[in-house]
Amino acid sequence: MESSRANRGWWDRNADDYQIEHGTFLGDDRFVWCPEGLDEVEAELLGPPEDLKGKDVLEIGAGAAQCSRWLAAQGARPVALDLSHRQLQHALRIGGAVPLVEADASALPFADGSFDLACSAYGALPFVADPVLVLREVHRVLRPGGRFVFSVTHPLRWAFPDEPGPEGLSVSASYFDRTPYVEQDEDGRAVYVEHHRTLGDRVRDVVAGGFRLVDVVEPEWPAWNTQEWGGWSPLRGNLIPGTAIFVCERD
Repeated sequence: MESSRANRGWWDRNADDYQIEHGTFLGDDRFVWCPEGLDEVEAELLGPPEDLKGKDVLEIGAGAAQCSRWLAAQGARPVALDLSHRQLQHALRIGGAVPLVEADASALPFADGSFDLACSAYGALPFVADPVLVLREVHRVLRPGGRFVFSVTHPLRWAFPDEPGPEGLSVSASYFDRTPYVEQDEDGRAVYVEHHRTLGDRVRDVVAGGFRLVDVVEPEWPAWNTQEWGGWSPLRGNLIPGTAIFVCERD
């Protein structure tokens, strides 16, 4: 609950700056999985675009619902869910007919078997203390045969400083230290929390959530992408992975 409260407040306070800084890269109706710029048009991790028509899709941690707009353009029926009220206000500002839902991913307000697909591009999973709760909730609302694809910071990155330059290329912490990264206010209350899981942890979480792991995608840094995004950069991206994408299916 502390992680949920802290991160809801952080995203409400920082949504404006986030959209100003990254809105051009994300676009209004693109489906970008990660700072590397992997686009669902090319990746087809949810399946071929022509197969998305008529599918009910839940986007978790949707932000301004850019991915959901792309899905709607393919003929899907997306629902964009986010913890942050301010992020969803940006979704309203951009516009479109995508339904928006403000809710915690650990308690999805949908009936069992409501969706064919679910996706999350850096949404929810890095910010919750118990990711298995989220995975079980997604499993519950998916229909049999449904697919859930989510991207998170690559677990290896936890051992390196979050810096885009040369200082971010040397190991400075234990990869196996699961202590969450926490920012606090002057009264000692958490105002931002991010939780670390090793690669093995993520695989075990997927299985504990009831899914079958189909693939783990580690996007390489493309030559066209010259931008820095926090600790992501061409320098680091050409040497170490920055993102891990987990492709999961519900039997």
